[in-house]
Amino acid sequence: MGAVTVPELPPFASDNYAPAHPDVLAAVAAANDGYAVAYGDDPVTARLDARVREVFGAGALAFPLLNGTGANVVSLTALAPRWGGVVASDVAHANTDENGAPERVGGLKLLACPSVDGRITPDDVARWAPQRDDVHRAHPAVLSLTQSTELGTVYTVEDLRALVHVAHDLGMAVHVDGSRLANAAAALGCSLRALTTDLGVDVVSLGAAKNGGMLGEAVLVLGPDDAPHDASARARESAAAAVPFLRKAQMQLASKMRFVSAQLLALLGEPGAPTAAAPGRGPESDAPLWWRNAAHANAMAARLGAGLARLGGADDPDGAPSGVRVTRPTEANAVFATMPRVVADRLRERSRFYDWAGGEDSGRVEVRLMCAWSTTPDDVDAFVAAAADALA
Repeated sequence: MGAVTVPELPPFASDNYAPAHPDVLAAVAAANDGYAVAYGDDPVTARLDARVREVFGAGALAFPLLNGTGANVVSLTALAPRWGGVVASDVAHANTDENGAPERVGGLKLLACPSVDGRITPDDVARWAPQRDDVHRAHPAVLSLTQSTELGTVYTVEDLRALVHVAHDLGMAVHVDGSRLANAAAALGCSLRALTTDLGVDVVSLGAAKNGGMLGEAVLVLGPDDAPHDASARARESAAAAVPFLRKAQMQLASKMRFVSAQLLALLGEPGAPTAAAPGRGPESDAPLWWRNAAHANAMAARLGAGLARLGGADDPDGAPSGVRVTRPTEANAVFATMPRVVADRLRERSRFYDWAGGEDSGRVEVRLMCAWSTTPDDVDAFVAAAADALA
């Protein structure tokens, strides 16, 4: 086997490329103290349970599991009947990047809505209403929203409130794919609760790996007493009863759960710690680790987007674009940009990143660039300089 070539610059391919945060590793090491009861009946998971109730509400339940796809499948299967469908954006991870797992494993039909920059609207959700009583079509039972979206954009609190309201009015439960929920909360300057419990969200897939974790995520079933109406409360009670069995049946139950719980606890903070950043204080305050990591990743993406925007050349005489063009709003920790394909190929020799879609013409390509808690200003500036060199 030939030697693997390591690019000279850090990667911008995915926040999954980032190392685990030292505090997360320290928490895992601390949890590795003698014996503990398996499958979640351990002191670390008990502390996580207490912390989740502080962060998300007194009735919230946490179910640690192994990965994000598993969290989505368990969540959606717990919320939808066997004949149900899941309304989601056309670029939702559950729709495009899980190898059909919600459909293959969960037996659920994905009902995709065309999105704009990854976001959908209440009207997009409402158009599925005529299928509710049609036995020939999948029953729209769950609305699944990704926050922040797969295209690096963020739903505002009011956007989410309106989407949750229309979904509940149509008798649908609401799930949030929160693999990057921390980035959205940091971008909006609000707590995790403000984007979930306070808006009437029923179940959350809570991410960890993309924000400094090592391995593991969690399904959160929010408290029935916090539900906006009786139907939502019943959906949560049913999901809370189903998730423990689905987690096992869908191969997401970790026997040594304390090591997954320790990571989540390191990110959320121990019971009694602040649940979000203090108003008026920066990301280096006493805010929990999830906030500090996400705020830093977002800041690096903003720096990267601004640097690349300066590399946009004037249009060719025939109107064709040149240089680098940032194509979508940079609202969390992702930057999307188009550039000549030859430039992308040259740049990829120095740093790993992925092509996302075709560009404005056949000679250009849209790329996705992800920043992480570990991305530094020097990393960003070096990448921008490398892009300028590749354009020269």
